[in-house]
This record gives sequence, C-alpha cells and structure tokens, in this order.
Amino acid sequence: MMLLSLAEDFAMAATASAAGMAVLADAALRPQSQLFGSTLVAPNRPDEIAFTYDDGPNDVSTPRLLDLFAEYDVRATFFMIGRYVRQQPALARRVLAEGHVVANHTMTHPWLAWQSGKRIREEMRGCNAVLEDVLGARIEYFRPPHGARRPAVFREARELGLQVVQWNVMGMDWRPIGAGGILGNVRDGMKAASEKGVAANVLLHDGSDISMGADRSDTVAATAHLLALTKANGMKAVGVDAWKQEIGNRK
Repeated sequence: MMLLSLAEDFAMAATASAAGMAVLADAALRPQSQLFGSTLVAPNRPDEIAFTYDDGPNDVSTPRLLDLFAEYDVRATFFMIGRYVRQQPALARRVLAEGHVVANHTMTHPWLAWQSGKRIREEMRGCNAVLEDVLGARIEYFRPPHGARRPAVFREARELGLQVVQWNVMGMDWRPIGAGGILGNVRDGMKAASEKGVAANVLLHDGSDISMGADRSDTVAATAHLLALTKANGMKAVGVDAWKQEIGNRK
C-alpha cells in the first residue's frame, strides 16, 4: 500500500512537471503569449493591418517591396538582421527614408529562448548599435527570431528601451508554397483576426537568416495581391508604431 502511494506521488509530480514545462514552452514560443512580458500584437482595430517583414535587408527583394509600398502609399515595418545591415547600409537607410519602421531582429538570428544571457545581450545590443549607427535614429521595436523568448529577452529589451513585437497572422512564406499559398495563409489569418475584432499583424519575410539575396519573389507577389485586397476592403495599413500604446493584446 505504501509502495502504491509512493508510485502515485511520483506520477503526480511527473505530471505536474510536464504541465509546467508545457506552460513554459507555450510562453516561449506562442506569439500571443504574455506570460514572460508584454508584447505588442494587435489592438482592437479590425480595420487595420500591419505588414511586417523579417530577416532583411535583402538586396533582391527589399527594393521591390519598397516600390510596391510607394505605389500604394503604405507604411510597413522591417525587422532587420544586424549583419545584413552592415552589408547593405544604403538599403537600410532607404527603408527609413521612405517612411517605414526599422526594427531590431538581432545580429545573427539565433533562437534566443535557448541562449545564455550574455549571448542575448550581444545579439540585441549589437543589432541596435549597428542600426543606430547606420540610420542615425533611435530604434524602438524588437522582434525575437522565430518569436522565441524568455524573461532575459524582456529584461534586455527594457534596458534598451525596445518594445517586443510579435504577430497574429503568418504567411508561412519560408515554405515552398508559392504566392498563392502565402496569400491563402494570410487571408485566413486576416479573417480570424477580424472575427476576434482585432487588427491583422502579418508576418512575412523579405530575406532569410541563411544568406543575403534569398529569393522572396513569391512573398513580393503575394504582397502585391494583399495591398490590392487591403485597398479594396478599405483597410488602413500602418507601421507597428501606430499601435505603440496598445500592448499586451492576447487575441
């Protein structure tokens, strides 16, 4: 009987531990989680959309996107990798000069949830320093690569004066699904956001963490369709700075 009770106790402890690990994993990886710190996701503005692009600047795709945004008079947000900004400083300056938000996406794009405090500091501070040196402007927003974070990421963000930004719509454009697949994913996400009464914060990619010059032509084509759709539906496209007072939205 005592052995049975001990076995039950161990089983309960293991279950509790597994449940705790699941909660922590969710907080580290689910974009909308607010457990480790407040993130900017999407405010209660279903008529608004934020086009956000990670992993640039990319000398092939970023200029094409900028031309599209100029055509539609739309502002977007670009979360840039520091090592690429060093390679393409003029392009990073063009993004800012054309009215878009430029933000921190670390120096080399690691999974920050699994990194040491020292590596987190180096990645975030290094990117901030490069961006501010190249742009001559203060950086205010940060997106962790893959959305992965832990409390140390939020502590560093606070020290740097950065607002952590996640998303609620994904194009999944890192997969070989073509422009139609990307467009379908975003439209589904936009519909879900609208049904919740919130804005669409769309995650797309103008580059790749693997190398400069990644082919993002499908993303560019999907963006062209989305801009036309946004205009037809009377939605307002904004940079994430338009939502700077709206943090902690869990929807």
